[in-house]
Amino acid sequence: MEKLTHVEEETMQAVWRTGEGNVKAFMEQLDEEIPYTTVASIIKNLEKKGYLSSRLVGNAYLYKPAVSEDEYKKKFMNGVVKEYFDNSYKELVNFFVEQKKLTAKELKEIITLIEKGNNK
Repeated sequence: MEKLTHVEEETMQAVWRTGEGNVKAFMEQLDEEIPYTTVASIIKNLEKKGYLSSRLVGNAYLYKPAVSEDEYKKKFMNGVVKEYFDNSYKELVNFFVEQKKLTAKELKEIITLIEKGNNK
């Protein structure tokens, strides 16, 4: 699975929110306005990369995700942890604490989630 560019990730998020649809449907889900031809080109690239599948309905193509959002997150979050945090989730959490992006309350909630997961 190939890493996506920022604009490809944004487009994939629009696809995941929409499910199956055409280029226009995905454009409606994008946060910023991107020309139709640009979005169509991105969609074709995503299909070539294996992220989307398509089918012809009448004279228009409908696209749907071939890779789930969870699959993508899992693959690339593991890569981020490995490349930037020496394969340590502890270092990842510590980074967010130091950046003041994670409060003590949120950290306690994470600990609770971990404890619940370990009791399964």
